[in-house]
Amino acid sequence: MQIHALIYFNEVVRTRSFRKAAAALGVAPTAISRQVENLEHYFGAPLLERGARGIRLTAAGELLAARAARTLRDIDVTRSLIADLKGLQGGSVTVYAGEAIVSGLLAPALADFSVSFPRIRFEIVIATAGAAVEALAAGAADMALTLFAPARAGVQVRFRTEQPHAAIMAPGHALARAGSVTIADLCGHALAVPNASYGARQALDAAARDLGCTLDPVYVTGSLEMQKELARRGAAILVLPEMTVRRECEAGELVAIPIREARPIRTRIDLCAPADRAPSFAATRLLDFLERRLRALADTDRAADAASAAVSATLRTRHRR
Repeated sequence: MQIHALIYFNEVVRTRSFRKAAAALGVAPTAISRQVENLEHYFGAPLLERGARGIRLTAAGELLAARAARTLRDIDVTRSLIADLKGLQGGSVTVYAGEAIVSGLLAPALADFSVSFPRIRFEIVIATAGAAVEALAAGAADMALTLFAPARAGVQVRFRTEQPHAAIMAPGHALARAGSVTIADLCGHALAVPNASYGARQALDAAARDLGCTLDPVYVTGSLEMQKELARRGAAILVLPEMTVRRECEAGELVAIPIREARPIRTRIDLCAPADRAPSFAATRLLDFLERRLRALADTDRAADAASAAVSATLRTRHRR
């Protein structure tokens, strides 16, 4: 059995189409069919069934598909390790990331990382937290950087930190000049929020319930770009970590107003890696780099919290006098 057969089969499983698999691999569809037939002969069992609704995996095909993806990932890691021995300092990394992480954290980090490791190549897949950890467990990803990653066998949290939420709005919004706001201040204002399956929405709803507030989610969308555009147009307030709109804030398109509560709303950021396989040279270097970025972010947040607490203590002392 040749490695090409597994590669072709894995692509058919991914695309559920011989034609699409052939196009992705740059070969003829007949080459894909021939390699799948070779696999079926090797294992002595049919792997695929073709029907009116497309390709369906047999029980044997499901079994092979689960192991083929992991085998191919392990081969890629081994190839990268051999390249390391040759001093090539290269390789490729597949990163699954949440949309909210990209512009404020992942993209700047990758740009800086590439300065030191210009030979490393990246595939960045935008996915939900659940899909990201599933990709890690299945061997389709080297790491995941996402919000509120669910626990999953075969996946470890390399580093975890939390970021406080802010009220995100257009500079001309009625609350934009406030030094800080409370959840109660947001009542009566239109909000743009993700649906209830998102951890950030769950944190907001829990905080509102605890405070007895009724918020007005006029716009419910999982698209961060849609949320940001609504905020830019003054149509809604967002409740997200400032990091998610840092670029827009620096451009003067949006402002992030701190939310002042006894128990701040926080978003958990998780850097995850496989628990059952050694990362390649490229993945190891990027994991280390991202962990340092997240630690610096956490240190900055702690320093800001300490400064805020000191100011509050000073104001309370003056008030007592």
